[in-house]
Amino acid sequence: MSGKEVWSPSPPLKLRAEDREDLAVVSACLQDALVPLSDMAYQADEKRFMMVANRFRWEREGDKPRRHSERVLCGLCFENVDGVRMRGLGEVRQSGFLNLLAVEAADDDGPAVVLTFSGEAAVRLETSGLLCHLEDLGESWPTSWKPDHPGD
Repeated sequence: MSGKEVWSPSPPLKLRAEDREDLAVVSACLQDALVPLSDMAYQADEKRFMMVANRFRWEREGDKPRRHSERVLCGLCFENVDGVRMRGLGEVRQSGFLNLLAVEAADDDGPAVVLTFSGEAAVRLETSGLLCHLEDLGESWPTSWKPDHPGD
């Protein structure tokens, strides 16, 4: 062996969230995901909100030291969505991309999920019950860029 790392894609992630604890795992997996504004959709007739994100594979960072980190396209789907409210997306429309910071259950009267993005942008999903699916789409690819969180 030459001592050089040979990159090979890792198995895809597939998760289901039905409560706050499950949603916290989904949020951790999606931290720092890049989301094209054009890849978010609300299907009111189906009561479904979907998006495709380019996510950093945080779950692979604990593996043996490697030269490259990984990114992968990921589909996220929320069922039972009665309405969607968006805030702060006006400036994002210029670049077309959002940087996802967190996915959290809202702390108010009705069940809701808030997707928080950098730049104070947010998407609030009014739901009649939490049901979320996350699934990696295709193979991951190597990246030398790793999100930096000073103070972590």
